[in-house]
Amino acid sequence: MSVRRLTAFDAREIGGLADVLVDCVEGGASVSFMAPLSREKAEAYWREIAESARRGERIVVAAEDDGALVGTVQVVLAQPENQPHRGDLSKMLVHRRARKRGFGAALLQAAEAAARAAGKSLLVLDTASADAERLYASGGWVRCGLIPDYALWPGGGFCDTVVYYKKIA
Repeated sequence: MSVRRLTAFDAREIGGLADVLVDCVEGGASVSFMAPLSREKAEAYWREIAESARRGERIVVAAEDDGALVGTVQVVLAQPENQPHRGDLSKMLVHRRARKRGFGAALLQAAEAAARAAGKSLLVLDTASADAERLYASGGWVRCGLIPDYALWPGGGFCDTVVYYKKIA
């Protein structure tokens, strides 16, 4: 297992990130996309994220297993001017074939360290996944509450989301 911050997004990284995103949406994850998610749309999304990372607006961390990209998470650094200390943890994605093997925990630790190095002292996130909730709770994140009907599942129908925060300084 290797976890690293992505600074250059070549075709291999874009393709690997797209594979993970498509797999997660196909698996029912509520991560801002509806099913079916085309590979073209997934790659376009990651090209936009790559540009945002190049502008310094976010950090993208990736996990690899035997050279294949199997997971990713983002820390959105760009916040309103009265919240320079805060970052948003976003798009925590692990390919279904790599789940329950420590990749999520490794991604979370790397994202927290990168956010801390970027001067952030508070992170927030929301999730619709019970598995992710267990990961965040075991990592010291604090559950704030549930928002009903927050988004849609990829196949349709409302899903709730749970909000968490963690002080990392």
